[in-house]
Amino acid sequence: MSEIARTIDSDVVSTTISKPKRMLSLDVLRGLTIGFMILVNNQTGGGPFHPLTHAKWNGFTPTDLVFPTFLFLVGISTVLSTAARKAKGESSMTLFLHTLRRAALLFVFGLVVNNFPFFHIHTARIYGVLPRIAICYLIVATLYLISPTWKDKVVIAVACLVGYWALMRFVPVPGFGVPTHDIPINDMNGNLTAYIDRHIFGASHLYEKVRDPEGLLSTIPSIATTLFGLLTGLWLRTKRAMEVKMSGIAIAGTLMVCAGAAWNFSFPINKKLWTSSFALFAGGWSLLLLALAIYIIDVRRIGRADVTRADAPEHPTIYKPLLVFGTNAILAYMVSELGDSILHNIHPAPGDTLKKMLYRAVFSVVHHTGFAALIYSLVFTLVCWLIVYPFYRKRIFLKI
Repeated sequence: MSEIARTIDSDVVSTTISKPKRMLSLDVLRGLTIGFMILVNNQTGGGPFHPLTHAKWNGFTPTDLVFPTFLFLVGISTVLSTAARKAKGESSMTLFLHTLRRAALLFVFGLVVNNFPFFHIHTARIYGVLPRIAICYLIVATLYLISPTWKDKVVIAVACLVGYWALMRFVPVPGFGVPTHDIPINDMNGNLTAYIDRHIFGASHLYEKVRDPEGLLSTIPSIATTLFGLLTGLWLRTKRAMEVKMSGIAIAGTLMVCAGAAWNFSFPINKKLWTSSFALFAGGWSLLLLALAIYIIDVRRIGRADVTRADAPEHPTIYKPLLVFGTNAILAYMVSELGDSILHNIHPAPGDTLKKMLYRAVFSVVHHTGFAALIYSLVFTLVCWLIVYPFYRKRIFLKI
């Protein structure tokens, strides 16, 4: 085992000074994740299909996999982008300042997205998707700059998961009691995460008023999710054959899914609390999705047409629709969130919104709440794609 560890460490160190090749499978998976995120986030009406909605509390749906997969890919990209910049001769301090700047801009973008178009200070939401990405990215990228090896990252990820479980399991919640004794460990209103959020910011600043799905304490296990991606990035940077890398990722994913499912019995899987079991379970599925993408795109090379010039990039024919989102993920997300806010805040009549009016137009044709919500969201996703496509065509990417 120690010999294997030394081999991995030597592979990682030896490859950090060479420029990494861009993996098409990562951009495709990122595009799929962003596209699905836009689809499920912008449904409306009385009853979208259950798999296309988040679990109401404990439990898991395909929709719950979206955000952790994106954070997982952030961890991978952290390794690959840092290696690319180091190959250009940039110092660690330069890279840290770049990381700090990028995290700050992501956080600011998150505040814009969360509070557009009114920006009322007394109801402003601080938490959110982009702020969580910013915090996780800053912490994980800094850890990687401090030490590019993998062993300490494993220790930190385990500490995040076990530490978060211990806090949620053993710390008494004022006014509610001790978890598993007086209240369930994932009590909807009495859990430690929700209590801390209410007392730091107050109900008016929380997404669900009594709790927030991107709360402060639950950032701890989400850091572990990002570290899973970083560890995967280190594995991808080794000199092993792509088939071996794919197999290792698939095995790790299977083990994590099983571990998360087992932990579910004592610490239920819950996306809104980002429970440790959820982090493992979702992280395992993210690994399995990545292994599948690598197998199809990088191993079997299905749908890839290599051009004749050796120095030219491959032409990804069938993957272009996903690459539009995958290569401009933050721009696509912001277009979707700001676009939805605009539709929600245009009032054709008192008490009505343009978003509701468009949904009713779809429902009047299909007469099914699930299909109406899906069709509306598919059209909305297509509009977002059409807005982002000119940027992709002109090779303009939002690089923060």
